[in-house]
Amino acid sequence: MISPTLGRVVPLKLTLLRLLSPFSTTPNGDTAILARLKHKDWLTPKEASTLLTSLTDPSSTLSFFNLYTSRKDFDPTEPFCTTLVTKLAQAQHLNPLLTLHHTFTLPRPQRRHFSDNFFFTLIKAYAHSFHRVDHVLRTLHEMPCPPSTRTFNFVLNLLVNTRLYCAAHDLFLHGPQLGVTLDACSLNILIKGLCAQGEFNAAFRVLEEFPGLGCEANALTYTTLMKGLCERGRMDEAFALLERMEGGSVDADAAVFNVLIGGLRKGGRVDEGWRVLEGMMGKGVRPNGGSYNEVLCGLVEGERFEEAKKVVERMEVQGFVPSFDSYKGLVKGFCERGVVGEVEWVVRDMVRNGLVPKMGMWGKIVQCAIEREGRSGCVAVAIDGVLELDK
Repeated sequence: MISPTLGRVVPLKLTLLRLLSPFSTTPNGDTAILARLKHKDWLTPKEASTLLTSLTDPSSTLSFFNLYTSRKDFDPTEPFCTTLVTKLAQAQHLNPLLTLHHTFTLPRPQRRHFSDNFFFTLIKAYAHSFHRVDHVLRTLHEMPCPPSTRTFNFVLNLLVNTRLYCAAHDLFLHGPQLGVTLDACSLNILIKGLCAQGEFNAAFRVLEEFPGLGCEANALTYTTLMKGLCERGRMDEAFALLERMEGGSVDADAAVFNVLIGGLRKGGRVDEGWRVLEGMMGKGVRPNGGSYNEVLCGLVEGERFEEAKKVVERMEVQGFVPSFDSYKGLVKGFCERGVVGEVEWVVRDMVRNGLVPKMGMWGKIVQCAIEREGRSGCVAVAIDGVLELDK
């Protein structure tokens, strides 16, 4: 941890001692592990890592580390520090993690250097547990070893996902200076960021750069471009990309077709989406659950409930499960039309697939049954069916 007044590194052990509350308590399950550190018998680094991993409550991590640093056999190896980073992240202890980072990784004479794997774990902790993009970037740029392409791509993707597009673009350009070998994944992430900004001309220019960088565009590359085009209703250009794929060396998979079907659905062109689905099989690509659910949702949104029911039946023959939202739309639609028998069919089918209506749906079901059938017992039958199938 850097002191703002002295501009130096505060000793790790002293900092951790300050962070420990004198009133802190140790979980009962970890008492024996902490007591083991008070014995004078020698602990190898591997044994220390095993004990640290065995802690059941991440909040015991600071107590463990305080005891371990007081021992003569204290040896902070990379496996131990990697485990410590994971435990501190689980316990949401940012300050001790920063202290660990600065104490063990600042370049000093005769200090051991940790590998890319350690820094990848540290970067993931900053990103996932603390959402600190600033620490992520600082760690990447201060690594004593060149970051691997995996680590670089993780950070690049993080910047795109958090919509820091300018920072992502700058990092991409800075990659070679960091000693990173850019690959197809790096380019795909950059394309994703450009598409998110609507910069399709630039995204297509990146696509043209693949061969010059020794990379080959893959199905994910085209899927990313298609998804961006579909989200903006540019379906003709999306289908042109499909033709480009089919004319080249990249095989279209179900994910590619699902993007196109989803784009057609959002444009209210569900019949065209159904034709794309059927055309997949003619091209040797088997539709998956996502393919059918896109068509099913489109039919439900268009209030074509009878056709939607047939799709549900076809999905079950193929071994796919309709989405909860599709079932919800079917229940609402059939309830509004007062078709009690169909409502009961939907409920039974939901439960058979491991989905149970929520309270809001039950309210519509009960109201529908009472308005159309009085107290004929339809509601009781449906509820009994749920209870039987839920056992």
